[in-house]
Order: sequence, then C-alpha cells, then structure tokens
Amino acid sequence: MRLTSLFLLVIAALCGSAQAQQPWREYPSMEDFYGGREAPPADAQLPAEFVVGRLMFPQYERGPFGSGRGDWQRGGTAWSVDYPEGDRTFARLLERLTTMDVRAVEQPVNLDDGDDASYWPFLISGVVGAWNLTDNQARTLREHLLKGGFLLCDSFYGTYEWEGFTKTLQRVFPDRAVVELPDDHPIFHHPFDLADKRQIPTWQYLPRGYREDGEIPHWRAILDDDGRVMVMIAFNNDIADGWQRADDPGYPQYEANLSIRLGVNFAVYALTH
Repeated sequence: MRLTSLFLLVIAALCGSAQAQQPWREYPSMEDFYGGREAPPADAQLPAEFVVGRLMFPQYERGPFGSGRGDWQRGGTAWSVDYPEGDRTFARLLERLTTMDVRAVEQPVNLDDGDDASYWPFLISGVVGAWNLTDNQARTLREHLLKGGFLLCDSFYGTYEWEGFTKTLQRVFPDRAVVELPDDHPIFHHPFDLADKRQIPTWQYLPRGYREDGEIPHWRAILDDDGRVMVMIAFNNDIADGWQRADDPGYPQYEANLSIRLGVNFAVYALTH
C-alpha cells in the first residue's frame, strides 16, 4: 500500500513526545451485563501497524439507553457500547482477512489527553446520537481528522438520535455538510464489491433490527477538501453487532457477513486515502 496521509499522521505523532502517548487500559462496558468478557491475550499490547481506536466521549444528560448516567471517563456510558468485544472481534477479522499487522486489543482514546489521538488514526464511535463533545474536544477531533484521521460512526438509529449526533457534529465541522455516499463510491468497492448494502441490524431489537423510526439504512460521510472520507457515518446500522454476532445462529448471516466486509473496506480505505 502506498504511503498516505494516514501513515504521515502516524509518523508525525512518533516524532513528537513519547510521553504524550497514553498506555492501553480497559474500562467497563455498558454491555457488560450481557455476559463476561474474555481476558486479552498475553501478546495483546505488542506494537502493530494497525490499532482499532475507540473514541471516548461525554454524553447528553438525556439520550439513548439513559446515556447521561455515570462518569464517561470511567467507562460504562454511551461510548462503551460494543466495547471492547466488538473492537477485538474486528481486530481479529482484519488480521485474518488482510495482510495488516493488527494489535489484538483496542485503544480507548480520550480527546482531553493532549495529542494522544494523533497516535491512533483509525477511530470507532458508537451510540453517537448521545455524544456531547466540548468545544475543545471538537476542535481536537477536527484537527485529527483533517490531518488524515478516520472516524467510523456506528450504532445509532432514528430521527431523535440523528439530531443528537448532528448537534455535536456541527461543533466538529461547522462548515462541512454531511453527504450521502453514492453506491459507486470507492469505499464500497475495495477490496470487497458491496453492491447490496442492507441494514446491519442491532441484535437487541431482532427480528425487526432497529430502534424508533430507523428502518432505512444510510451511508453518509463528511469529506475533506480532496473528497476523502474523514467521517464514515453508518446511520440506522449496527456494524459492530454484526461483527460480534457473526457466529450467533439467531443473527442474520448475510448481514453479519456484510458487516465484516464493510469493516474491512473501511480499514483499507483509511489506510490508502
């Protein structure tokens, strides 16, 4: 793969102060009550060329799943949906299906930790209908994405959550519009050709698979000045649930396979654009 702005972002970060990079740590998940999590493998923290970053964020006092309860800096709130199991499953899938060297565990990223975000160019964020970034956090995220970072926004449904999402997104990019990505966009065609992009359902709401009025899936984005996708918005979808439930006979298998292929495409796109 050719050297891209994403790699340049990593190199720039490595040239900075090593003390700015935060160590790996683990937080409670808002889904821990569904069952215990597996212990990370012994080699989980070995350096790798690709790390799945999980964006931490404060949340609105009222939002999906009572997201305003608890201290977001301690985990267990909105940002920790599908964390860490979804992230680790995604890392295993990337390791298996690509030539990437992928770290086995995710990296929680707090935008208040100086320039730490610069070390983790690929970020995932779930239940973003509840995120409520401060002005400083929004500015840090904007600078990170404009320098070559990539953010996947997932696991949110319906008008209410969309309004909460865009309220904060406008702080991040007040001068950039959300666009609907066309079916022929490169992000949907390499390495997998994804012509049939059905809704990726959330397993808690099966068989319907969505909340509120979130019946129709949308694939939206924020683009930079060169047309690169900086923010991939999987609205009315729950891609991380597809990763986690791929072996669950009660979860639809076509959609599980589609979620895996989408994730691979997003990671490859982030590394090559």
